[in-house]
Amino acid sequence: MQPHKQSKQLYTDPDQCRHKIISTLSRSVPPPPPDLNLYDPTAVMALFLFNQTTPDLLFIQKADVAGYPWRNQMAFPGGHVDDTDDSPLETALREVEEELGIHPENVEIIGSLGHFQTINHKDIQAFSGIWDQQEPIQFDSAEIRRIFQIPIPHLMTLHREKGYMGQAPPIMDLTYPFEDVVIWGVTAKILHHMLETLFQD
Repeated sequence: MQPHKQSKQLYTDPDQCRHKIISTLSRSVPPPPPDLNLYDPTAVMALFLFNQTTPDLLFIQKADVAGYPWRNQMAFPGGHVDDTDDSPLETALREVEEELGIHPENVEIIGSLGHFQTINHKDIQAFSGIWDQQEPIQFDSAEIRRIFQIPIPHLMTLHREKGYMGQAPPIMDLTYPFEDVVIWGVTAKILHHMLETLFQD
């Protein structure tokens, strides 16, 4: 099957799309963890939303605050693993609730997308899940500037047209623009892995 036909089939029917995303991502081989003695553990959650006929991914844009190291960056919700967290998955779910007001019981967990490292020695374990949208998003504008729901078809089209399929571009060359923002850095690396997994099925 040709990649462009596969990507169209992925999101044509909502029920089939949901099943395909769950089955594909749950069977993927995630990048393994590094030497955890060299990295600080963090966790994020890539949340799918199903609106009408197309699936979206939920992103946050960090606050526009001078001196803030993540100023205006696009990211998945998440944060540092606390000593009180039983697991990185609990971290991701806790952060989703703290940052967005999304309750853990309203998130269907798909699984781990693997481990991704940053240049400042953070190891990010990324998880994927589906939010049932049973509550409104609430966030602190001192930490988050905006919320984006970006259609998966848009991201898959960019991934294909930029020549990323089957490739591992240098992280500085890996970008996914949407409206007036750009997904880059380790968030783009996580997204690249996810899209590669969906295309390869």
